[in-house]
Amino acid sequence: MDLNDLSQEELASVVNEVVRRVVSRLEGEPSSPPEPAEAPAALCALTAERCTACGSCVERRPEDVRTMIDQGASRIGAQVGTQLTAQDIAPFIDHTLLKPNVKEEEITQLCNEAREFGFAAICINPSYVPLAATLLANTPVKICTVVGFPLGSMTTEAKAFETRDAVAKGADEIDVVINVGKLKSGDYQYVAEDIKAVVKAAQHRIVKVIIEAAMLTDDEKVAACILAKAGGAQFVKTSTGFGPGGATAHDVALMRRTVGAEMGVKAAGGIRDLATAAEMVKAGATRIGASASIQIVTSQSSAS
Repeated sequence: MDLNDLSQEELASVVNEVVRRVVSRLEGEPSSPPEPAEAPAALCALTAERCTACGSCVERRPEDVRTMIDQGASRIGAQVGTQLTAQDIAPFIDHTLLKPNVKEEEITQLCNEAREFGFAAICINPSYVPLAATLLANTPVKICTVVGFPLGSMTTEAKAFETRDAVAKGADEIDVVINVGKLKSGDYQYVAEDIKAVVKAAQHRIVKVIIEAAMLTDDEKVAACILAKAGGAQFVKTSTGFGPGGATAHDVALMRRTVGAEMGVKAAGGIRDLATAAEMVKAGATRIGASASIQIVTSQSSAS
């Protein structure tokens, strides 16, 4: 079904029906997302033998782990018993600095820390993308920037322009804020087209749709995730960090179960320690947006 072929009323009807069915299905599921079914053992790239689930991929093949995370994996096995360590969490983190008063030397420090600790990406305001592109050239660290931030209420044309400009200057990933007001008004066609315009402007780069979950009911969160998926985005993200609340395990689990395994889920906002970060990963997050990244990965504690 092509969203472009539907009228506003038809699209609203479709989304509402999908939301009804998804919510009905989720109400009958356990609070924790189901574990994926076991697949036949693949060949280990290290030994050329059948995979024995030794749990060493996070430590010995971090680039492959990062690729799996980028592609939406919701679980990364590691030989840590029932616990996730700071080392396990690092490849999930978008090292974030989005305050309006950030100085160039702080961006330089952010990039250096991302390289040192093996973070998935940095997340910065658009004006610093060119500097970061220079500092992180020939490194695996991705450059993520924000669009329509932090309110999401800019016009679609403005968001698309921001995206094209960011890509031209070196951005690898785009975190765009959904139009919360249009979503809550039930203008699903506007929201879907808003997302599609950013996805098109991103030219096949990863787009994460920030739904600002603390402003939404559970039904609205489900609708936002469905529209993000229909719009072609690769991730949904909980929060800007500038709204009324941050990430919760409840929201992450709801978002994961709504989008399935095909999309990533980024938990952001208020994640300041290893225990909280691990809780989000266990709930289904494949990225963690955090400004307290160093505190998280240098923590001596671990979370079950």
